[in-house]
Amino acid sequence: MRPLDVAVIAAYCIAVIVFGLVRSGRQRDARDYFLGHRGLPWWAIMLSIVATETSALTVISFPGIAARTNLVWLQVTFGYLVGRIGVAAYLLPGYFEGTQDTAYQRLERRFGPQARRAASGLFLLTRALADCVRIFATAIPLAIILYGSPNPGSLAVGILAIGIVTVIYTWVGGLRAVVWVDVIQLGVYLLGGIATLVVATHLAGGVGAFARAWEQGKLVVLDFRPSFTVLYTFWGGLVGGALIAGASHGTDHLIVQRLLAARGLRDAQRALIGSGIFIIFQIGLFLLVGTSLWLAGADDLKMRGDAIYPTFVITQLPSGLAGLVVAGILAAAMSSHASAVNSLASASTHDFYAPLTGRHDPTHLLWVGRWLTLLWTAVLVAGAMAFRDQNTPVVQLALSITSVTWGSLLGTYVLGGLWRRARQRDVIIAMVAGVAIMTPIVLPAVIPRFPERWHWLPGLAWPWYVPLGTAVTVAAGMLSSLVGRPDSRTAGQNAQVT
Repeated sequence: MRPLDVAVIAAYCIAVIVFGLVRSGRQRDARDYFLGHRGLPWWAIMLSIVATETSALTVISFPGIAARTNLVWLQVTFGYLVGRIGVAAYLLPGYFEGTQDTAYQRLERRFGPQARRAASGLFLLTRALADCVRIFATAIPLAIILYGSPNPGSLAVGILAIGIVTVIYTWVGGLRAVVWVDVIQLGVYLLGGIATLVVATHLAGGVGAFARAWEQGKLVVLDFRPSFTVLYTFWGGLVGGALIAGASHGTDHLIVQRLLAARGLRDAQRALIGSGIFIIFQIGLFLLVGTSLWLAGADDLKMRGDAIYPTFVITQLPSGLAGLVVAGILAAAMSSHASAVNSLASASTHDFYAPLTGRHDPTHLLWVGRWLTLLWTAVLVAGAMAFRDQNTPVVQLALSITSVTWGSLLGTYVLGGLWRRARQRDVIIAMVAGVAIMTPIVLPAVIPRFPERWHWLPGLAWPWYVPLGTAVTVAAGMLSSLVGRPDSRTAGQNAQVT
């Protein structure tokens, strides 16, 4: 890579560390460290939510999708907005009743401590696995851009760079530093996307070239076919996207942690709904980047779809600007990684360490949280390193794990809010049943040569995975609750989930 590009990337990494340390403030206890003392402005939380759910794979993959197909993926974002509105109206008020430190504390109020630990444990397992592979997969395009090929050595450099830079400001400043750095990271990767759109459109002959894209059907957004097997339809996007957002933004501590850091319920609702509007425009931007790359002739059919954007950056963008775009890709990677580390440490501290040891002193928990931040960083980096010699199917396997578990997590909250007979035993059985049923539906879809006899519902489009998992979990919990008599606590008399 050209020296100026390397200088831009290095300067950006240094600036991120300095800015994160400056904005971290003084961390006096665990509430400061994990929730920013519940004093973060709603607009910063909104931008942090968007940056957190935007990994480097998102930035790289969406242009490739649009270059090879059209803009129909945008339909899923309509469901995302509907789901966030539902979470803001029905789930968020419960999070602001009393003092809650994690997304799963309310399950203890409704069902009992075992339900809380079961849900939190499911979160820790799936989030750690998914982020290990996300770091590894992010290192691939970075290695291609920086070194020309993704060999084990170049991959290790990319993985370590992401881990080291993020852990410095995350360890010192906690969630406050993560959120404020997220705001900057989002601006950088959006600037890189806009720059690529402008350059590619210019190379294609100007804005008028989009008429050719229209004629070729590359600007199609809506598909109203009633199908469970077509990947992106309006109905699948609306229903599937809504329940995906309900699970990811209403039950996953990665996002809920940010909402708990708001100054109050109204601010949390503004941040959540605002992020749903923002994400529509953001994904629309990167899809249009892909269309512009197609117009500019950058779509070489011999290359993978997710290689189109990085290859264009290397070959077509001027020196300095290419470095900015790479910094944007790195920004998306660091944002999602820092958020994952902080949320994993938070759930480990509050859902496991504090209740199991009986030590609830906030100052002591701050010390524990910082050490767990280092531990989870080491685990995620080591896990990413372990994937260096694996092929793409294993990557797809780990990235699909959220589709297996999100339905179970959302189903437990639906069960607790709508079915008064549900007991702690019922919700744990429901979670297990949801994961058990969804595993042979989701995993064979991403594992080549998987035994056909073990593949349930082949061809089911992925936006329907979470709705199906939610329905299975709720049904299993209801059936389990019909065996025996519910007591006053588990019947929902003492607390409600929604």
